[in-house]
Amino acid sequence: MDHPHVVCLVDVYESETQLDLVMECLNGGELFERLIQRQQFVEVDAKDASWQMLLAISYLHSHTVVHRDIKLENWIFDEDSSNHLKLIDFGFSERCTPDTTMTEVCGTKRYAAPKLFNQCYTSQCDMWSFGVTVFALLFGYMPFQEGQHRMRTCILNGAYVVKKNCWSKVSQKAQDFVKQLLVVDPNKRLIAKQALEHSWIKSRDEIERAYNFANEAIANALISFARASQFQRVAMHMMALSLTNNEQAQVRKAFIDMDVNRTGGITTSEFKQVFKEHFQIGGEQATEAFRALDANNQGEIHYTEFLTAMVSSQIQIHEELLQAAFKRFDTDSTGYITEDNLQRVLGDSCSPNLVSAMIWDMDLSKDKHISYQEFRSYLLDVNASTDHQGAVPFMVDKDTHPGLQTLEEADKDTKPGLQTLEEKHMSMNSPQCCCCM
Repeated sequence: MDHPHVVCLVDVYESETQLDLVMECLNGGELFERLIQRQQFVEVDAKDASWQMLLAISYLHSHTVVHRDIKLENWIFDEDSSNHLKLIDFGFSERCTPDTTMTEVCGTKRYAAPKLFNQCYTSQCDMWSFGVTVFALLFGYMPFQEGQHRMRTCILNGAYVVKKNCWSKVSQKAQDFVKQLLVVDPNKRLIAKQALEHSWIKSRDEIERAYNFANEAIANALISFARASQFQRVAMHMMALSLTNNEQAQVRKAFIDMDVNRTGGITTSEFKQVFKEHFQIGGEQATEAFRALDANNQGEIHYTEFLTAMVSSQIQIHEELLQAAFKRFDTDSTGYITEDNLQRVLGDSCSPNLVSAMIWDMDLSKDKHISYQEFRSYLLDVNASTDHQGAVPFMVDKDTHPGLQTLEEADKDTKPGLQTLEEKHMSMNSPQCCCCM
């Protein structure tokens, strides 16, 4: 998964006894914790958080992935001072089409969709859980009454608790949004695409679109990326993997703006549409830029690929980024990049002749290995080029990493959702997992 509102899998280390998955560092704490602090979100903040969450869910579903454990605790802010949310914990996720029926009982009971109890559900289970999450933000309490049997019965009947004093403070549009999510029949429940078109969410989305993508510097960065040498593109991709949240924040809004259809990826038609409407740039030039970014020929530009182009001019290349990229190429930690190193990083999809040509371009001393200084000089040379231009597939194959958040398959619910969020001591209650249903 590769989206501004989904946690990034940074690295995978495998040994004979275990698999270690390294996730990006998110320092802002859980949405659950922030709700406990506030007790109830003001509606404008709840709408913003709901819009961000919905972008992530829409992305997952449009790429045939179901999360199966959407809840307050699985949304994390990237920084303490930030309101930018990311979805974590893919331990229960599965690949599935919208009509795929699943039977495994998993997730968190307070957020579980009715059909999950019957062990016959679809990806629409995420939309129900999302509805429970939005309910808690807007009204300040969990929708279904406590008690093992009582909660199950209430969920199966869609009988959520309505506290008039809490509901009276929330707009009719927001109330309607929640009601259309907490529908027992999954076929009548809003799908992600429909939810994005709901008037309550759409008003937030229109605010984003009103800012307008028309940033000429962003457009120039995308176009100039197509003119960069092969190795520069690959190295910029390596640097994109090491960007901090603050560095990503400089440009991620432009990615969301270009994602006109809100699927989480920028298609050829969206790319050309934005360039034509905002910059009067013809289809041929836009197509060239798109092809350079879509190095894996997937028909759409993903978030990291977009960040790669931004490294060229919109995000300042500093020494730490250069060193991080160099270390990724120096796979045996010798302090040099050799042809073997580069071949190992690029994989079999890149021919040995092409690898040799890249090394030759950078090798100022012609000793067949690249020092950090040679690497640095080449990347900072705006006129650096090669006679062997062409697409080099980016190294991160999105199908090689399982969508897991951590290795622990321990208790999924160390902090169960609260029936009344004001009673903070209840957060220490014993867990209620769907496994106990």
